[in-house]
Amino acid sequence: MRALSVSIHDVAPRTLAACQQIAHMVAKVDAVLPLTLLIVPRYHGETGLPAEYVDWITGRLDRGDELALHGYTHRDEAPSAHGLRDRMVRRIYTAGEGEFAGLAREEAAQRIERGREWFAERGWPLYGFVAPAWLVSPGTWEALRDFDFLYTTTLSRFHLLRQDLSLRAPSVVYSTRSAWRRWAARGWNRALTSAATNAPLMRVGFHPADAAHPDVMRQALQLLQRVAREREAMTKSAFARRLG
Repeated sequence: MRALSVSIHDVAPRTLAACQQIAHMVAKVDAVLPLTLLIVPRYHGETGLPAEYVDWITGRLDRGDELALHGYTHRDEAPSAHGLRDRMVRRIYTAGEGEFAGLAREEAAQRIERGREWFAERGWPLYGFVAPAWLVSPGTWEALRDFDFLYTTTLSRFHLLRQDLSLRAPSVVYSTRSAWRRWAARGWNRALTSAATNAPLMRVGFHPADAAHPDVMRQALQLLQRVAREREAMTKSAFARRLG
């Protein structure tokens, strides 16, 4: 199988305008390409759901998109990092956004359950979990065994949770916090798409901040157009079911 999955991360009321802009730009590449929207129920602690947000999500579901649970607050509130590498990853690389990077099993399970309840209250289907910044602590891996998710993903792997199977799944994704990060990401992603020809799944992931950077969006959409010609586009849960 040669599949393509396109996702928008950090979908929340605060990021709605940027997410809508990205979805519109992707539709210009392929009007029927399905998206996986990574939903954060309480993004940075925000509460309340504007009608515009609910209507947009409902419309995306109606067109065949998927929703996945993307943490609960998207903020790393676990105990302080230990060791240089841990501090670098959790405080600098992710700017404190890796919510599940340092959680013990009980706390991870509580946050996941709150997220599942939030989805259930709205009647929104839920099949996958993706940790913010793809950082999954040992405790989070343990907690995921207690739930019936089809899948989770890390930066370069797709994990079928019920089958305890992991597959190579490179991800085109950008860091936009500085000019040098954007420059490095463009070079890396160009090489990545060329080197990932034989991977069963290729992922293209957008973050709301990408919408503010024409250089990032231009290259990402060009790479997406190229990959979409060579692979079958599907949501992450559709890929999981196809394999399962």
